[in-house]
Amino acid sequence: MTETVEVNGIVLSSMPVGEADRRLSVLTKELGKISCFARGARRPTSALVSATRPFAFGRFYLYSGRDSYTLNRAEITEYFEPVVMDVPSASYGMYFLELSGRFAQENVDEGALLTLLYYSLRALTNERLDRKLVMRIFEMKALTLEGFAPEFTEGEGFAARYELSKSAVYALNFIERTDIPKLFTFLVTEEVLSEMGRVSEDLLSRALDRPLRSREFIDLLN
Repeated sequence: MTETVEVNGIVLSSMPVGEADRRLSVLTKELGKISCFARGARRPTSALVSATRPFAFGRFYLYSGRDSYTLNRAEITEYFEPVVMDVPSASYGMYFLELSGRFAQENVDEGALLTLLYYSLRALTNERLDRKLVMRIFEMKALTLEGFAPEFTEGEGFAARYELSKSAVYALNFIERTDIPKLFTFLVTEEVLSEMGRVSEDLLSRALDRPLRSREFIDLLN
């Protein structure tokens, strides 16, 4: 008998397969990053059309096969339409999806990373927040979750190496130590944002084995 698996997650990417199917990469709380097939999802009448779009967030019901999962149905609670419909926000959002996919592992609990991705996408719709600040917060918290972010102490160690101001050290420590739902609650000056960027860019270059295509597009937009 085919086993049914229920997971909470978000679609990271979706690509066509064959004449009518899709292959999804999904970040899930319970199983980490998984791949699954959505049979017939490219047919206009399929009930899976909306559930196989990137950014679709909700509960997914899967058939577990010997070598892969097959999507049976989904209950989508959030499509992040304000992000998807705005080109700059969508560009940052796709970057968040791609970076999450690069960090996520299979068969581990990725609840923290999934929560971070959810709140980061919501933060992109906050008109008070600079998208670059949202990006830096997302990057630094993701690096912290994955164990790539060092401790920052004013005037010492990595803080001295990056020539960080007191305000930048405070911001970075706040990101590392604050619960995810409370992350996007502060603003910084352009100078501090630039300092945060120096740190995250350097740490990402060490953590990733190759550049992200979505990030290159953001650089072109800016």
